[in-house]
Amino acid sequence: MSASAVHSLWTMASTAAPQDTIDKIDTPTIEYAQLSPTLIVIGAAVLGILIEAFVPRKSRYYIQVFVAVVALTAAFAAVVGLAATGYGTTKAHIAAMGAIAVDGPALFLQGTILLAGLVAIFTFAERRLDPLAHGNRVDSFVAQAGAVPGSEGEKAATKAGFATTEVFPLALFAIGGMLVFPSANDLLTLFIALEVFSLPLYLLCALARRKRLMSQEAAVKYFLLGAFSSAFMLFGIALLYGYAGSVSYGTIAKVVDGSIETVNPALADTMGNDALLLIGAAMIVMGLLFKVGAVPFHMWTPDVYQGAPTPVTGFMAAATKVAAFGALLRLLYVVLPGLRWDWRPVMWGVVILTMLAGAIVAITQTDIKRLLAYSSIAHAGFILAGVIAMTPDGISSVLFYLGAYSFVTIGAFAVVTLVRDAGGEATHLSKWAGLGRRSPLVAAVFAVFLLAFAGIPLTSGFSGKFAVFKAAAEGGAGALVVVGVISSAIAAFFYIRVIVLMFFSEPKADGPTVAVPSPLTMTAIGVGVAVTVVLGVAPQYFLDLANQAGVFVR
Repeated sequence: MSASAVHSLWTMASTAAPQDTIDKIDTPTIEYAQLSPTLIVIGAAVLGILIEAFVPRKSRYYIQVFVAVVALTAAFAAVVGLAATGYGTTKAHIAAMGAIAVDGPALFLQGTILLAGLVAIFTFAERRLDPLAHGNRVDSFVAQAGAVPGSEGEKAATKAGFATTEVFPLALFAIGGMLVFPSANDLLTLFIALEVFSLPLYLLCALARRKRLMSQEAAVKYFLLGAFSSAFMLFGIALLYGYAGSVSYGTIAKVVDGSIETVNPALADTMGNDALLLIGAAMIVMGLLFKVGAVPFHMWTPDVYQGAPTPVTGFMAAATKVAAFGALLRLLYVVLPGLRWDWRPVMWGVVILTMLAGAIVAITQTDIKRLLAYSSIAHAGFILAGVIAMTPDGISSVLFYLGAYSFVTIGAFAVVTLVRDAGGEATHLSKWAGLGRRSPLVAAVFAVFLLAFAGIPLTSGFSGKFAVFKAAAEGGAGALVVVGVISSAIAAFFYIRVIVLMFFSEPKADGPTVAVPSPLTMTAIGVGVAVTVVLGVAPQYFLDLANQAGVFVR
């Protein structure tokens, strides 16, 4: 076709469409102040990458730790500021052109993630536990991530005193994604947030200084299974879009309960198709259940928790659960309440399986990190019991449980980093025998965390479990509470078994030593103990806070 013919077609097309009928693309309106917690964290992560590129290797560690701590503190202050000015209650609204919800649950979960992330960063920065390598202090992370395990390159990097300081910006990117995940108000934002926080975690899992092959295996397993779950979720999003003609939570909810007024004629045929709705919703929920580690999507949890560097395990076990449960709550309470008769029976099955499988399989474990992994699966079941309640108390009890659980978890994994032998961390349970006689304080602190996991009164675990089970019983799920109490009794057995092993067994002559940590790890463990005791002895203020924050904006 000649150039003149193309030109004439172009002019005909432009004259055929009058100027006033062409839809202009509106300039986006972004409420930067209300999105400030996320923007601060992502900005600091980008700054961290620039530090890696331009700052001399010797100074990077201190600058990265400083940037990460300041950013997380500032972001938490921003969350508190938003909550104090009423964005959690009276001013709750949808920001960023419908993409992000600024409301009570979002702010509460963001605050929890930021505090958990801050405490986790302290464990990342710990450099006193391993013996000096060639005169240099070393942390839990490999000297050079790109070097083949055991190769000359790795030995040279260790000898030169290299350190993988990229873990700090990676952790910040993960936290940034986690902040968006529970506050996402459309399915595409939800998916992008999922990828933003998952990809850094896959990398962090592969960076252990000791047992590198196991660490890399954990990362590959997590990556492959995570890719599967992301694919399911994306396919579910496509089906829900086909059903509702929108990815916005509010619009989908209106189509589900039949209250939508205007229907796009192009989508009128598919909008009544319940198969799209049911399969799409099931696939998205499946993706979220994978992230929280619920049975039958839990297979990655023990392997990844065991293989990843222990500071990363603690960070993942706490922060990822908070973000994923927040997203699951919003999906079930905001988007699919009209579908509850379809999803509740299935979720009942998931909850019962998760509680029982987590508690029963944990009894057979001989590695402390695998034991805590199965314990986290059982806890996912307890939290899901609160999710199923479908009442305002259900939301607030889940928020409270997540806050209590995350600090106990980071504290417990921080204690695991202290018990060491010649090969690094001594995670086999037989090595923990007699620890109470060797190092009474460390064993006592770990016992406090185990009692909290078991839900013994006067610990945060008891307050959390009581709140969740009460909400479930009032929501008509009394049978679940009975199963939950039985699972708790089974779980208490293996927690108490570890305590008995520590305090009532003879220490072995060649047993592990307890390393003396720097103030960083001491702070992480101290915060864990403080939260455990305070939320156990005087939980009412925090339960009220969770109650006030328990209303989703629609």
